[in-house]
Amino acid sequence: MKISVIGAGSFGTALALVLLNNGHDVTLYGRNPVQIQMIEKTGGNHRYLPGLMLPEELKVTSDLEKAVIDCELLVMAVPAQQLRNVLNDINGIRKGVPVVNVAKGIEQGTLMRMSQVWEDTYEGSSFACLSGPSHAEEVARRLPSTVCVSSQDPEFMAQVQQIFMNEYFRVYTNHDLVGVELGGAVKNVIALACGISDGLELGDNAKAALITRGIAEMKRLGVAMGGEAETFAGLSGIGDLVVTCTSIHSRNRRFGIMLGQGMGTEEALKKVGMIVEGYTTQDAVCRLSDKYGVEMPISNTMHGLLLGEMTAEESVIRLMGRQRKHE
Repeated sequence: MKISVIGAGSFGTALALVLLNNGHDVTLYGRNPVQIQMIEKTGGNHRYLPGLMLPEELKVTSDLEKAVIDCELLVMAVPAQQLRNVLNDINGIRKGVPVVNVAKGIEQGTLMRMSQVWEDTYEGSSFACLSGPSHAEEVARRLPSTVCVSSQDPEFMAQVQQIFMNEYFRVYTNHDLVGVELGGAVKNVIALACGISDGLELGDNAKAALITRGIAEMKRLGVAMGGEAETFAGLSGIGDLVVTCTSIHSRNRRFGIMLGQGMGTEEALKKVGMIVEGYTTQDAVCRLSDKYGVEMPISNTMHGLLLGEMTAEESVIRLMGRQRKHE
C-alpha cells in the first residue's frame, strides 16, 4: 500500500520503519522543513531517534499535499492536541482516506477522544486506534513489541492488524474503542505521579501502589464512559501503564522526576524538549472524572500539583492521608 505517516517525531518515524519493513510504500511527513532537510542530509532523524540511520527507501517531505494526495492509508502520529487541525488540513486536500491514529490523549475544551475528533473533522473514511506499550526507541530498533488495534469497523481493524504486524511488532485486535483510547490517555497522567515518586525517591512500594491504584482509576472512568473493564487488564491498559510508569524512555515519567526533584513546570517541559501528553491531558481527564462522577484521586492530585495548589511532598500527604476504605 501507499501509506503516509503524518508526524515525523519518534513514534511516527518508528512506525514508518515498521511499515517499510512490511513492504509498503511509505512517506513520512513532518511540518518543519528544516527537520526534513536534516533527515535528507544526514540520513537520520537524530533529534528524535539519535544514532539510528533511516533506509533510503523511506520518503520524507514537509509538503502535506504531496504526502497525502495519492496515499491509501493515513497514519496520524501528531500530538493529541494537534490532531483536529491536521485532520482539517488533510480534509481540505483529500477526503475519504482510512485513518490509523496513534496519538494518546483527550482533546482540551471538547473532552473528545481522538476517534470523536476524527468524526468531527474528517469526511468519509474508516478509523482505527493503535495503542499499547511501544516506546519508539525500541520499536525503531526492532525489539519485540506488542500492541492492539481497535475500530468500530471489524474489517478495517483486521486489515490494520495485517498491515502492521511482523516478526517484532505483534498486533492484537480489540473491539472496545472507548476503553483502548481512554487507557492510552489516562496512563500518561498516572505516569507523571510515578515520575514524581521516583524524583522524591519514595521507593518501589510507592510506585507499585500508584500503578495498581492508577489502573483502578482508568477502569472506573472507562466503564463509566462505556468501555469494558477487561480492556484495562490488557495491552492498552495495564501494559501501556507499566511501561510508561517505569521506562527510561517515558517522557511523562522524566517530566515527573524533574517535578519531584523540585524543578518548575515550565523548566521541566523545556528540558524534556518534546510533547508531554500527560501534562496536556491531565486537565481534560479531571474534567471527565467530574462529568461522570468518577473518583480519580491520583489524577486529581496531579492536576492540583500542576496548578500550583500543592508541592510534590504535599501531594504524597494528600494521597496517603485519604479516608480509610475497602480496596
